[in-house]
Amino acid sequence: MIIGQAPGTKVHESGIPWNDASGKRLREWLAMDDETFYEDSLIAIVPMGFCYPGVNPKGGDNPPRPECAPQWHGPLQKALENIELTLLVGQYAQAFYLGKTKRKTMTETVRNFRDYLPAFLPTPHPSWRTTHWQKKNPWFVEEVLPELRRRVDALLAKGPAT
Repeated sequence: MIIGQAPGTKVHESGIPWNDASGKRLREWLAMDDETFYEDSLIAIVPMGFCYPGVNPKGGDNPPRPECAPQWHGPLQKALENIELTLLVGQYAQAFYLGKTKRKTMTETVRNFRDYLPAFLPTPHPSWRTTHWQKKNPWFVEEVLPELRRRVDALLAKGPAT
């Protein structure tokens, strides 16, 4: 399962999750083609907010609405009972799912990704802002992405959960 933020402008317009530059980068991180990524028998794509939160006056999109996740994520977790790995993409997903176990910063949480396995694997959000973050944190590409790809490949090799 991939837990993201909320639909951005392009996703809101197209109605297709991760149908933007962030989604392209996320699929690159996963080493996954579009067909596999959007195969709902293999991957559940769940946002923290299910509706477009609007444009932030300072630029970009607003964060997910805080009332959305508590209302919908519990029932979804029950319905999706065969989830073996949850990718927590960005600080909002990490805060909600990791609670008090998350580190002080998103970087520290991602750096300590092994502490959350096997259930969760935290990553930054794959937006354009991450380009600079990745340069400052080369361990993400060297350590986190290989582990992410290894785990995802192993799960995909098993096929759809029954």
